[in-house]
Amino acid sequence: MGFFAKVKSAMKRHFLTGVLVFVPIVLTVYLVNWLDEVLMSQLSTLPPRFNPQSYIPFRVPGLGVILTIIIIYIVGAISSNYLGKKILEGYENLLERIPGVRWLYVVLKQMMEAVFNLLEEFQGKGSDRFRGVVLVEYPRKGIYSLAFVTGDTRGEIQERTASKVVNIFIPTTPNPTSGFYLMIPSDQLIRLDISVEQAFRMLMSAGMVGDQNYQGNKKARPQKGRAVETGNEEGA
Repeated sequence: MGFFAKVKSAMKRHFLTGVLVFVPIVLTVYLVNWLDEVLMSQLSTLPPRFNPQSYIPFRVPGLGVILTIIIIYIVGAISSNYLGKKILEGYENLLERIPGVRWLYVVLKQMMEAVFNLLEEFQGKGSDRFRGVVLVEYPRKGIYSLAFVTGDTRGEIQERTASKVVNIFIPTTPNPTSGFYLMIPSDQLIRLDISVEQAFRMLMSAGMVGDQNYQGNKKARPQKGRAVETGNEEGA
């Protein structure tokens, strides 16, 4: 490789590295600033007595975000006790009786619950629901999809099948909170050693963020036929 080719390659590499570092920072700052402006515009509708801007002669960057976090924390603390729960239930019942508003409230609540469950998975709190990450040939032979093991299939379904059947959840991309529930023989699954968090990152990035910590034999062919253990064998 000649001198100019090396310089060109180095410039290209440095530029791409700069993009990877610079763009997420700029987008984060832009989104936080946009959110702060939206929240501050809502605060301006408050009476001067309750508006923090009335007591501060200059604009404080991020004040809207900070106040929103404080309000959310206070609401959460109040809702954690008995009286707060009763007040919240009354408020929810009122919203659910208003035509149009009921639909919007239910949809937003379900979306927030889905996001909260996803955050629990990232923090490792959802490990009792997902018992491992597997590969499954879906939607046809020769095409693999990431899936999460949720447990063993039991009862009549298991009794009427010839082999051990496992419950799996195949999430969609880039929204892994939706997907498909399938019951598949365990010997048709390929067990992976990656964590649930790593799998979620791969799904949400559409594969752009991979398993960067894997140090095994990258040329190894997938081995099917290993029964997937769910750690939930008792009472089968």
